[in-house]
Amino acid sequence: MQITTSITTVFNCTLERAFKSPMLCDVALVHTGYGVTPKVTHCSEAATWGQPGGSKIVHMEKSLFFKGGASSTDKVLERIENKYWKIEICDFKMWSFGFEKFQGEWFTKQLEEGKIEIVYKYTMFSNSPLLYPFQWLFTKIIWRNYMQHVLENIRHLIKEKAPYLYN
Repeated sequence: MQITTSITTVFNCTLERAFKSPMLCDVALVHTGYGVTPKVTHCSEAATWGQPGGSKIVHMEKSLFFKGGASSTDKVLERIENKYWKIEICDFKMWSFGFEKFQGEWFTKQLEEGKIEIVYKYTMFSNSPLLYPFQWLFTKIIWRNYMQHVLENIRHLIKEKAPYLYN
């Protein structure tokens, strides 16, 4: 079963900056924790991150539902320069509300010089019919609010011209 949610916004920056910042900047500055989702502290095994087939291990702070440390694996499924990213979050080492994996997509489209439309989309995958109503609510309410939080963190990184950590 799949549940999808998305958000659309506009960033005032270059197309390259809107495309690269969410994936290539320090993820600890993007995923700063929100509600039940703990803060990302750092990544390891990230030498290939940013390229199709690349991956990294994400580490998170301790929380009510997680002991802290390595939490999941992020994989780059697709990268179309200045247009599209598709990533997968899997191999959860923490309670994941019964989800098997998440797939995130980031679409960029230049509307005019310095004005970039962003479509930020997540699809959650589950094989648990019993948890589906809770998962639907989680995706449509909690995760969507978290995505808004992440968008604002990315907007701040863009404004500050934060350096890229990956290629």
